[in-house]
Amino acid sequence: MNLPSIRQLQYLLAVVELRHFGRAAERCFVTQSTLSTGIQELENMLGVQLLERTKIKVLPTPLGLEMAEKARQLLTISAEMVALASSEKAPMVAPLRLGVIPTIGPFLLPKVLPAVREQFPDLELFLVEDQSARLLQRLDIGELDCAILALPYELGKHEYKSFFQEIFYVAFPSSHPLSRGGPISSADLPVEQLLMLEDGHCFKDHALSACHFSGLQQRAAFQGTSLYTLIEMVAGGQGITFLPAMAIDSSLAQQPGISLRPLAESGPHREIGLVWRSTFHRKRDLYLLIELMETVLAEL
Repeated sequence: MNLPSIRQLQYLLAVVELRHFGRAAERCFVTQSTLSTGIQELENMLGVQLLERTKIKVLPTPLGLEMAEKARQLLTISAEMVALASSEKAPMVAPLRLGVIPTIGPFLLPKVLPAVREQFPDLELFLVEDQSARLLQRLDIGELDCAILALPYELGKHEYKSFFQEIFYVAFPSSHPLSRGGPISSADLPVEQLLMLEDGHCFKDHALSACHFSGLQQRAAFQGTSLYTLIEMVAGGQGITFLPAMAIDSSLAQQPGISLRPLAESGPHREIGLVWRSTFHRKRDLYLLIELMETVLAEL
């Protein structure tokens, strides 16, 4: 009996997910003709049609969708087999695909990566920045091995371990009447001036939760896609925003025109943790990474 190859399954899954032969070929690091031929051979071998092709688009058939889901499961298992074999040879040497959210990555990674490189010089680390929901999706399908997320967050059946806690600060224009002083209560904040991240960023939800604000999503003066955009607007006198504590010693918060005050509400306002699939076999590596990050952050 002829069986589908791993490459054919990768080609099929890429096309079903991206709905585009060219982008699927780029993801698989092959030419479009190679990918197209591989899928055609798969269809011929199975004796079924998996994709509907036209000059302008490609769509999976109902059977193609089912086959793609089976392919995803098999590819995940295959990747875990390789990782398991590698992890048995020596710790922290196999490639590790790590996701991180945008409100953590720019501030955490510069602090911990030098120590990771020094402690584990043979580790191949691949980094992906995205929002929490999409990172968990990529974790589910095996595109990532683990992810650094802000907690609390609905993790489903994933396992996790927290390694850092922090409070939030409020960033004011330096000329703002509230820009001077110590901790400030959320009750004293002019909510009509708040600049917030758009929906999908868990930092927004954590900030609103820390302030015990409700129904504020639709009242924010502006919703941006990054903390860098929000801080530039604060520096320009357009409003106020929140920053995580790990960002206050970064260049983001050190520019002229910004004043910071800690949020008075008792913290921690969020936790930082490493998340992984419960079936992931390299847990020894993950705990080594967590231990190192805890040590580095405790010394700062």
